[in-house]
Amino acid sequence: MREIVHIQIGQCGNQIGAKFWEVIGKEHGIDAAGGYFGDCALQLERISVYYNEAHGGKYVPRALLVDLEPGTMDSIRSGQLGALFHPDGFIYAIIFIITHPPL
Repeated sequence: MREIVHIQIGQCGNQIGAKFWEVIGKEHGIDAAGGYFGDCALQLERISVYYNEAHGGKYVPRALLVDLEPGTMDSIRSGQLGALFHPDGFIYAIIFIITHPPL
């Protein structure tokens, strides 16, 4: 069996990644809250390729969402699929560049 870790980087990567998880969720019978609603044994057999099973029968994407600023990830968190991702999968850093005039 194989397992895939999905890494989304930057605004574009996270926007495309959000659509990816929407499509993959439908293919595997996973709703926006991580619950299984499918009716095919093959879906459950292959669900571990992209998802980890958490407590309570919830499925969580094996994904890292990375960006330099939180804006795009905040929109994903507050969007339709926000409850699907594990909170630790959101990684961002605000970088401040401070220039000092030469002394």
